[in-house]
This record gives sequence, structure tokens and C-alpha cells, in this order.
Amino acid sequence: MIAQKEQKNQLPKEIQPAFKELKVLQHLRNSGFKKKFGFSCAYLFQIIFVLIFHHKNWFRLLETERGELFPGKDAVYRFLNHSGYAWRRFLTALSAETVKKVCSLTSNQRVTAFIVDDSMFERNRSKSVELLAKYWDHAKHCYYNGFRMLTLGWSDGHTFIPVDFSLLSSPKAQINGISDKIDKRTSGYKRRLEALKHAPELIPIMIDQALATGMTASYVLMDSWFTYAPLIGAITQRCLDVIGMVKPTNQRYLVNGKKLSLKELYCAATPVQGKTKGILRSIRTQMVPGMPMLVVFVRHRTNRNEWLAILSTDCTLTEEEIIRIYSMRWDIETFFKCTKSFLKLQKEFQGRSYDMLISHTTIVYTRYILLAWQHRQNTDDRTLGGLFSLLCDEVSELDWAVALQQLLDILNDVSEKVGKKLNKLIKSQLHQWIMALPAYIRVYLTDCSCES
Repeated sequence: MIAQKEQKNQLPKEIQPAFKELKVLQHLRNSGFKKKFGFSCAYLFQIIFVLIFHHKNWFRLLETERGELFPGKDAVYRFLNHSGYAWRRFLTALSAETVKKVCSLTSNQRVTAFIVDDSMFERNRSKSVELLAKYWDHAKHCYYNGFRMLTLGWSDGHTFIPVDFSLLSSPKAQINGISDKIDKRTSGYKRRLEALKHAPELIPIMIDQALATGMTASYVLMDSWFTYAPLIGAITQRCLDVIGMVKPTNQRYLVNGKKLSLKELYCAATPVQGKTKGILRSIRTQMVPGMPMLVVFVRHRTNRNEWLAILSTDCTLTEEEIIRIYSMRWDIETFFKCTKSFLKLQKEFQGRSYDMLISHTTIVYTRYILLAWQHRQNTDDRTLGGLFSLLCDEVSELDWAVALQQLLDILNDVSEKVGKKLNKLIKSQLHQWIMALPAYIRVYLTDCSCES
């Protein structure tokens, strides 16, 4: 674990290379994480970061024999509850750095996409949490206390990187409001105001912030909760195409001047022949005038009597390509599962302030980014040139003259254990090979040459 007296070596050896390569602490400093006295922000950040890897929470850590070596509870909670730290700036900068490195390992022909989705952020045992609201869980068919965790991620189909998030509250179903003690000039207050907005308002802003850091993508993938005309129009204005699932609603589609519902659009669509199994029909339509799109109908996996509809604003894609690209959206679902089940999102700290929710969620997202980067490095195929360079580095650590002498010693040992005729043949061949070597090498093998 991290010890106060060893602040220069605060991380386990397995994590240090990734921390240095992704410049985590540098991004933390550049985002304004500074203190005038006491433990540094970098030190406190690393302590919280590594808790999960040692299977301890903060309370259990302070109960150990080495608990006196670590900062007190107040120091850590003051760091997490600080409303002036720009956690979004830090996360976006770190994500952009990681995406840049991932892109260097990715073919230019590989499709990249932003993925948007939300997930439950439960605090059912809490009553006094700031901005706490009541939401309906569509999976469990019950209400829960907490937030909607709206997340923007980037994926190339192999590596998913969380880019930005917002913990949304509900003005109508709100249990607690904004604290009166918060400074209205801080980043924390701005995120509180943001929490009261609707998701379609925030998604274009989050995409703009990601693009401003240099991240690029060809598509924005989203579920049926977000595929509505105003949001799709806002995204296409940013030169990004949208691929998303649509569900039967009051939304209408224009075909030959007629406004059709989704079910009527399915009847008007042309059956797909000779294509991949499961693709039923497709049709070109417009959600609003001037917004052309291709809608593909696929068979429902669990109920074969039903179908699902996926739209794409990129009409140059084939039906198979639309389905393949949309399947990348599942990366964000596995991300939500991993952060909640393994990285202790929602559980590790039980603070009441909205700032602590933001700071701890950012640290959990940082853990995932580092794990995703290490996984990418360990699973990527290495080129022959890369392997050759690694091999040369290993060989240079061993003196070549010593290695060659050891090889000759082995050959001499083998020749002594065989018959006289074979021994004589081996030594003869070995002598001829040594005499044919360059003089600067033969100098190191004079003893063997004399013996031969």
C-alpha cells in the first residue's frame, strides 16, 4: 500500500508504467488540482485510486496496523468534497490522451464512434444526499433513489474509453435540492446546474467538449431513448452520423410525401433478399424534411415474431455494416457492469455532497481507462519489427562474447560424451568455423581454437 514516507513510490509496480505513459498526474496538475498545504492532491488521488486493487475501503485501511501512516479521514474527504476542482477537465484530458495512443495502434480503416447511454446510479439507503431524486427502474419495474448517470464514451470496437459523464437529477421528482453553502463561482456549482437539465440538451455539449480535445469519430451510437429528431439534427450539424435503435412512438417518417408510423414504415419497406440472416427489410426515409436516413428492420433475437428497427443517417452503408457498427454500442453496457460490479462505483464512498459523487465517479472512470489501456497493450498483435526490437534489447543486456563462449563450452561437453570418431568430427568442424570468423571475434576464442 501507499505509505506517507514513500510518496515518490506510491503506486504498485504493475500500475506505475500506465500512470506514467498516460500522464495521469500531469493531467491532474494541468486541471488545477493544487493545495497550499498538507498532503498533495496527487498523493491523495493515488491513495484512493489503488484502494480497489488492495480489496480495502478507506475505513478498513485505517483499521490496519499501518493505518497511522496514511492521511486521516478528514484529509481524504476534504479532497473529495472540494467544489473547486475541475474533474471534468481532468477526465476529458486523460481520455483524449488515451484515445490518441489507442488510435496509433488502430488501422485507419477501423470505424470509431462515440457512444451515448445512461445507467442507474443508486443511493437507496440515503436520505440526505444532495440533489437526490426518485427514478423509475424499467428493468426491475420499481422506483429507486439516486441519479441517472449519462455517459459519453469512445470506442473502436476493441477498446472502450469513457470520455465524459453527468449525474442527472430530476426537478420534478427531486428529494433534496442544491446546498446553500456551495460557492456559485466554482465548477461544482456549474455541474449542479447541469444536473437539472435534460439529457438531450447535454449530449451535444459533451460531444463538443470531446471534439475540442482532438478526439475524432465517424458515428454516434445511441439507444432508443435518445433517437429523436431534435437530438439527431444537433449531432448531424457537427458532421457526425447517427446510428441508433428506434421504438414505436408518435414520431413519424416521410415516405413519398406521406407521414408513416414505425409500424407502417415496416409494411412499406422492401424485403432484403440474399443478405445476412436476421435482416428483414430496409427503407430510405426522412424523419424530418432534409434529414435522410436508412432504416433497417432486424428480427428480434428472443421473440422471432417481433422486429427491431435501427436507423442510420449515413445512407451509403449497407444493411450489414449498419448492424455491425451498431453492435459496438454494447461496449458501454459492459463498461457500466464492470464499474459497478468490480470497481466499486456507488459503494466505495458514501458521502452526501454532490461533489463527492462527481469526484469518486471520475476516479472510478480513471481506473477503467488504465485497465482498458493495459488490456489493449497486452492483447494487441505485435509486429515482427517490434518483436525484433524487443529481442535486440534483451540480447544487448548479455555480453555477446560471454554468450558465445558459453555456447562453445556446451559443444565441447557434448563432444566429450560421444564416440571418438564423432568427437573428432565435431572438433574438426568447430575448428574450421572458428578460423573462418573475423579476427576481432576470434581473439576471444583463442583457447577453444588451440584446443581444437
